[in-house]
Amino acid sequence: MDYHLLGLILSFLFNGTKVLAGYPIWWSLALGQQYSSLGSQPILCGSIPGLVPKQLRFCRNYIEIMPSVAEGVKLGIQECQHQFRGRRWNCTTIDDSLAIFGPVLDKATRESAFVHAIASAGVAFAVTRSCAEGTSTICGCDSHNKGPPGDGWKWGGCSEDADFGVLVSREFADARENRPDARSAMNRHNNEAGRTTILDHMHLKCKCHGLSGSCEVKTCWWAQPDFRAIGDYLKDKYDSASEMVVEKHRESRGWVETLRAKYALFKPPTERDLVYYENSPNFCEPNPETGSFGTRDRTCNVTSHGIDGCDLLCCGRGHNTRTEKRKEKCHCIFHWCCYVSCQECTRVYDVHTCK
Repeated sequence: MDYHLLGLILSFLFNGTKVLAGYPIWWSLALGQQYSSLGSQPILCGSIPGLVPKQLRFCRNYIEIMPSVAEGVKLGIQECQHQFRGRRWNCTTIDDSLAIFGPVLDKATRESAFVHAIASAGVAFAVTRSCAEGTSTICGCDSHNKGPPGDGWKWGGCSEDADFGVLVSREFADARENRPDARSAMNRHNNEAGRTTILDHMHLKCKCHGLSGSCEVKTCWWAQPDFRAIGDYLKDKYDSASEMVVEKHRESRGWVETLRAKYALFKPPTERDLVYYENSPNFCEPNPETGSFGTRDRTCNVTSHGIDGCDLLCCGRGHNTRTEKRKEKCHCIFHWCCYVSCQECTRVYDVHTCK
């Protein structure tokens, strides 16, 4: 295992644009098969470059769950790519680059806010799931908040300990966000907003027991939602993110930057809202300074009036149309018992791409 690369994985957790050990923090997470080996290789915390003392202590105390931390970041980025698949900025990652999104996240924009929130939520989610699956000896099921049983059911199964997953994400990810500047304040806020989403979406999951599924006895436990629900929720928060302004205050330790809502007439953001203080580029044209790839050759939806439609996604440049043949299964028949047979058909589709 490349311990230097693993160090960058762990150090990725939400440092904004600060350079660590000569590398931009938003380094590449497009590691492919390397992720599958994280759980099978030893991790030597002392050999990981760039960890601050608090992170180093945390790594040593919780070394068994460090692979879950990395898996959580990966999960967050995959969800980001799903949520933004039809937008001008589609969370594209750059292969063979230490800056996974290029310079896009250098600015304190909505996009940076979402990435911090979804990655922070991903870490909490992955650690919680790993503990419930019994892959670590330092954590397990939650046995603290069961309460009295409900009508027609009793407590059972393995309640997922989301509080522990949130603790891991908070203690490790926020360890570097102690600078008295606006970007650290923004990162801390959005990290916490992502983690809070996990706790807010915990729900009872139940299983029936009895003859022929009669559900004479039902056992229930606390469970996390599907991570897609977390992504959907945070995407809504992205769309309604609060624009802030930076204020400087003189304190005993020196100048400290804080954030204040820009528009006093609007409801101030809560701990569950995303915040930002710099405007995003329009991402219409390629721009190496902002990290925009542009939208040329992107597939657009000709029938949509939303951002994924050809008018908006193509930024008014128009679109090209071509036909594409695809082989698909068709005329499927169910045979008793029990298999399905299908024919293979060739169908022609119109594909629309931005000019």
